[in-house]
Amino acid sequence: MRLTPANELSARYQALQGKLLAADFDAALLVQNSDLFYFTGSIQQGVFYLPAEGEPVYLVRRDYGRARMECGLPNVQPLKGLRELPEQLAELGYSKPSRLALELDVLPAQQYLRFQKIFPAAALVDASPAIRSVRAVKSEYEIGIMKDCALIMERIYQHAKSVIAVGKTDLDVSAELEHFARQAGHQGLIRFRGFNAELFYGHVFSGTDTAAPAHLDAPLGGLGVNPAVGQGASYKKIKASEPIIIDFIAAYEGYLVDQTRTLSIGPLPEKLRQAYYAMVKIQEKLFAIAKPGISWGEVYRQCHELALALGYGDNFMGAGGAQVSFIGHGIGIEVDEYPFIARGFDEQLLQENMTFAFEPKAVFPGLGAVGLENTWRVTADGLKRLTYSDESLLEL
Repeated sequence: MRLTPANELSARYQALQGKLLAADFDAALLVQNSDLFYFTGSIQQGVFYLPAEGEPVYLVRRDYGRARMECGLPNVQPLKGLRELPEQLAELGYSKPSRLALELDVLPAQQYLRFQKIFPAAALVDASPAIRSVRAVKSEYEIGIMKDCALIMERIYQHAKSVIAVGKTDLDVSAELEHFARQAGHQGLIRFRGFNAELFYGHVFSGTDTAAPAHLDAPLGGLGVNPAVGQGASYKKIKASEPIIIDFIAAYEGYLVDQTRTLSIGPLPEKLRQAYYAMVKIQEKLFAIAKPGISWGEVYRQCHELALALGYGDNFMGAGGAQVSFIGHGIGIEVDEYPFIARGFDEQLLQENMTFAFEPKAVFPGLGAVGLENTWRVTADGLKRLTYSDESLLEL
């Protein structure tokens, strides 16, 4: 078990404090698991209280002993109760906040109303953009863990080539890969920030199922095993000469990488082969232009324009009527972090050590889908790969 070093935690909360001061916020109060893990190294139930200046405190309801063991911060205290929180903070020497920042993008309404009652004199403001901006820029420590994730991902992909066979169901292959991934160190749990966003390891599907739309905000969905899931692998049997998509997330020590590869048993129809190579060209475009200082929206615009120029306007990132307005998404502790390589993000700029997944895909209803996805790190000179499995259009 890896525990987040104290100096790593200090650098993180100090970066957030800088943003609190710039926004004239007195303090932040964080309760969401991903944010707790990022700022304390633990997800034990409680609150992380960060004044705009000074030392923070992690107040834990359950389990305090475990939080004390996992958290590298010096000030970890048992939480007396949420109703007693203002008094407990006062006892610890914290002044009453006039502007208290909360995770308003994820905080349930009931919890928000409760905090209103607990801090009646404070204006409750949104800490989410500041938190997400801090988390978007990864430290060398974080990137090191993501590199370990990529090692697991490569092992999963190599194993996939040995288990895919005509007659197996997509679910058969998915289950075998999930089992292998778990033994390889995959933590199992994958976190999203978005409401109602959920995923189980990733997606394995074949043939026309690769083009089946779904409720989730993604270019590919799959039928899944029932309407309660509505995505991913189904009971469809794999056939020769049809696309097989392995879209998996490797999760290790709290961090994630995302990778997609397209395979087949025997040759694919020429239409799909050409579409795949077009998606590779779009990834090459990304590699050429994505550097610190370019806006997220500009990267999207240039890559989307190339997709149109190549003739895939009706198929890029989903079939007509079900297309998504992004090509890439930040990734780290959660799947949907900053930056978004998406339409409309023209003021937000790529920064060194941001990490994101880029997934150009082409979808043809009734035929199937093809594409690839890699996780990238922004460096001073441009992009560097984190995921690195062979991108060949593999025919088994």
